[in-house]
Amino acid sequence: MIPKIKPPSGSSPNGAAGPWGKSADGAPPPADYDAPPGPRRRRRWFGRGTLGSILFVVLIFALWTGHAWQDLSQPAAWAYWKDLYFSPSLSSSTGMIEANGRSRRVLAIRGPIGAAATTWFRERLDDAKLASGDVVLLSSPGGRLDQGLIMGEVIRARGLTTMVGTLDGEGRIRPSYCASACVLVYAGGAVREAFPGSALGVHQFTTDLARDDSRRDIVADTQRTTGMIFEYVTRMGVSPTILQAMSASRDMRWLTEREALDLRLSTQRFAAN
Repeated sequence: MIPKIKPPSGSSPNGAAGPWGKSADGAPPPADYDAPPGPRRRRRWFGRGTLGSILFVVLIFALWTGHAWQDLSQPAAWAYWKDLYFSPSLSSSTGMIEANGRSRRVLAIRGPIGAAATTWFRERLDDAKLASGDVVLLSSPGGRLDQGLIMGEVIRARGLTTMVGTLDGEGRIRPSYCASACVLVYAGGAVREAFPGSALGVHQFTTDLARDDSRRDIVADTQRTTGMIFEYVTRMGVSPTILQAMSASRDMRWLTEREALDLRLSTQRFAAN
C-alpha cells in the first residue's frame, strides 16, 4: 500500500508541485530567493592611466640605459668593471711569519695593479683582518699610478708594514720585486722593511694619452703627475731625491738595498727570528 504524502505548502490545489523557482500558479519566487548571477561585465585592464604609466616607465628606463651605456662604453669604465668583477689583475694569499720576536699576519699581494685595484685591495684587507704592525707583502711589476697612490694611503691609514716578496707553499717569504707604481704602494707602509734579495725598481712616470688627443696638454699633465708624486712621497717620509732616480731614465732602474735605505724608501732591514 502506497502511503499518502501531503504536498508542501503553497502547492497547487490538485497536489501537483510546480517547477523549481516557480509556484504552480505561475507566481514569482519570494524576494529572498537567490537567483543565479547574470553575465559579469568584463574589466578593462589597460585604461588610459595604466597605458600612460607604462609609457612613462619605458621612457625613464630608456633614458637611464642610454646614460649607463654612454658611461660604460668608455674604455676606462670597462677596464674597471673587468678588473673588479670578472678577472682581477691581482691575487692574494695570507699567512703568518715570525719576526722581531713576535708573530705577524701577512697579506701577500701579487700581480699588476689594475683599474679597480684599490677596491679589491680593501676587501682583501678586511678579509685578512690585518691589524697595525701586520705585513702587506708586495710582488708587482706596477700598473695604474692612481691606484698605487690610493693603496699606499690605505696601508698608511691602517698602520701596516710593507715588504717586497712572495709566500711559498710552506708560508715562507721568498725574494721578489716591486717596480713602478708598486713602489708607491710600498712607500705607504708605516714601516718599510727591506727583505734580502728583493728589489725595488723606479722609472719615469708617463701619462696615458691618445696620440690624436689635442685637448690635453702633455707637459701640464706631466707636471701635475710629478707634483702629485712629490707631495705623496714627502708625506710618507721618503726623501724627495727619489724623484731624481725616477726621472733619470725611461728604463727601469733597480735600487740597491743601500740606495733604498739612503732614500728612506726602506726604513729598516727585515729581521727574522
